[in-house]
Amino acid sequence: MYTNIKEIEDYFKILEPNFPKWLIEYIETPAMQRINEISMNCGTDYSKCFNVRYWYSNLAHSVGVSLIIWHFTHDKKQTLAGLFHDIATPTFKHCIDFMNGDSKRQESTEERTTEIIKSSKEIMSLLSRDGIKLEEVCDYKIYPIADNDTPKLSADRFEYTFSGGLTLFRVWELDKIKKIYDDVTILKNEEGIDELGFKHKEICEEYIKIISKLWPEWVSDKDRTVMQFFADICKSMSYAGYLTVDDLYNYSEKQIIKKILNCEDKYLSECFKKFMSADKIYKSNEFLNDKYCVNVNAKKRYIVPLVLTKNGVDRINNVSIEANQYIKDYLSLPKGGYWTYFNFDFKPYVKKISKK
Repeated sequence: MYTNIKEIEDYFKILEPNFPKWLIEYIETPAMQRINEISMNCGTDYSKCFNVRYWYSNLAHSVGVSLIIWHFTHDKKQTLAGLFHDIATPTFKHCIDFMNGDSKRQESTEERTTEIIKSSKEIMSLLSRDGIKLEEVCDYKIYPIADNDTPKLSADRFEYTFSGGLTLFRVWELDKIKKIYDDVTILKNEEGIDELGFKHKEICEEYIKIISKLWPEWVSDKDRTVMQFFADICKSMSYAGYLTVDDLYNYSEKQIIKKILNCEDKYLSECFKKFMSADKIYKSNEFLNDKYCVNVNAKKRYIVPLVLTKNGVDRINNVSIEANQYIKDYLSLPKGGYWTYFNFDFKPYVKKISKK
């Protein structure tokens, strides 16, 4: 696995040709650099069920979000809120939401954001220097260009569809991203609130056609099963006394994996080795007691952007039969009801146990 630095640099230049130099000091703080050791792919980098093209960190995602916000607003506060929005992300990202029983909303780990920013003397010093208050940058949800409710288009949602379509499921190249991105502008939505949207129906249709290939992947059997496995192995490590919640914020993903592989509990380490060798997910209509077998739902991620029309502004599903069909097809996907499993047995620990 490697990081395609050149492609990421070229991608960032599309998002904002003139990188804001004032942002660099914030990016280089230890609190932000911590999430450079966390992948955007929620554990799938370590599974043979996936073909990850290259490592794309949570820091790269956060920088990408901040560049989109800066490109459209040139507002430092909004841009920093976007940069900091994942500063509280633990190792394996949304897998820990699964561990917390929050697989559908995937927001349980956001509560530490303010605490982590406030605890960073480097960030707080920079904010003080720039005359920016903590409360103006610790919650990006107050800025609709940065974040808003699904299925609206926001900088966060925009970035992970772009980068996910580059690194995990190669659905486009940089020239296509540029074509789509160059058509985006700020529009007023139904509530009279600013929202990113498209100038032309045809470009928006093309965007929906491409990203509709991503949507099912984010709720696929293999994605949900891999994420739940990481949730269960981390919880089991915690119950066995080899891992704490704080460790998920203090260690890199590779360090946590090393802890699992080297722990004295051979049951956990051997099960993780079996996971790393598994390259297929299976389905069953009933629970299988001799397999790692789960039934878990995941957050449905999709976008219904605004688009300029002759009559003003509307949602693409209201003005495009093609786009509407892609959206309907995704939303009508079966919700599950069946079990998915790896072809090996692993029974997660359900209570604290003594170290063996």
